[in-house]
Amino acid sequence: MASLPGAVAHATTRSPKKPLRWRDLLTPWLWVGLAMFFVLVFLIYPVLNTIWYSLFSFDSSSFVGLKNYFQIFTSPQLLLVLRNNVLWLILATAGTVLLGLITAVLVDRVKIESAAKAAIFIPMAISFVGASVIWLFMYAYAPKGAPQIGLLNAILARFGAGPVAWIQQTSINNFALMVIYIWMWTGFCMVILSAALKSVPSDVLEAARVDGASEVQVFFRIITPMISPTIAVVVTTMLINVLKIFDIIYVMTGGNFNTNVVALAYYQEYFNFSENGIADALAVVLLIAVVPIMVVNLKRFRAQEAVR
Repeated sequence: MASLPGAVAHATTRSPKKPLRWRDLLTPWLWVGLAMFFVLVFLIYPVLNTIWYSLFSFDSSSFVGLKNYFQIFTSPQLLLVLRNNVLWLILATAGTVLLGLITAVLVDRVKIESAAKAAIFIPMAISFVGASVIWLFMYAYAPKGAPQIGLLNAILARFGAGPVAWIQQTSINNFALMVIYIWMWTGFCMVILSAALKSVPSDVLEAARVDGASEVQVFFRIITPMISPTIAVVVTTMLINVLKIFDIIYVMTGGNFNTNVVALAYYQEYFNFSENGIADALAVVLLIAVVPIMVVNLKRFRAQEAVR
């Protein structure tokens, strides 16, 4: 009896199922399990452990509940620390991103673009401690009439002005410290934003100029919206980086003269004053401040992927 051609073709194309070996089942879980192990040990466990010990006394011997958190938000010194961190978040982030964007636009139009970018990016090669030591000499202060070894005060003395205690004067010292951070990180922002500017189609810009748009209008209405995803990434990076600021304040002032921030206060409470509960609570506050930034960033990434 002749068999149907379709049945023969179907029979020849079917392949027998290969039995799954134990190695095929184990290999994916080995890689995933190893990653989960490291996340659990080095991320989740320390976070949960810090949160737990933030509810205990200074020597972790007795449970005090939220007392450490109440102290953070009621102590004048710790409230000043939180205020300083907010100032850093707003001004240092805005300063680095805005200056990075401006310099990226300006160096894109000069013939020595590579040399200009390298000169602006050089501070990134210096550590925070090294940069702080450099700026200690920039801000060095001596009483009026004494030789000024600080560059800024030497310039002021040259023009007949009195010296300024850049670090000791509480009305300006936080801004003086932010200048160091901005000086270091503007180059990073410039490089990232310059790469985004290169991706803006030149024909779109030329069409806008032909239609009579000024350079300011081209920048704010065309360039900025087109590179807004990159700007958001740079802003997120700077926000997280500023939240962890420590080295500059530690080297320049040690947290004195009303310049203390959360990361340095945590270090002082834990190692100098042995206030483990307050230190852990400060770490949790810092973690809580980072989480919303990461959530917004993840939502933005998902929205971009949905559009694509």
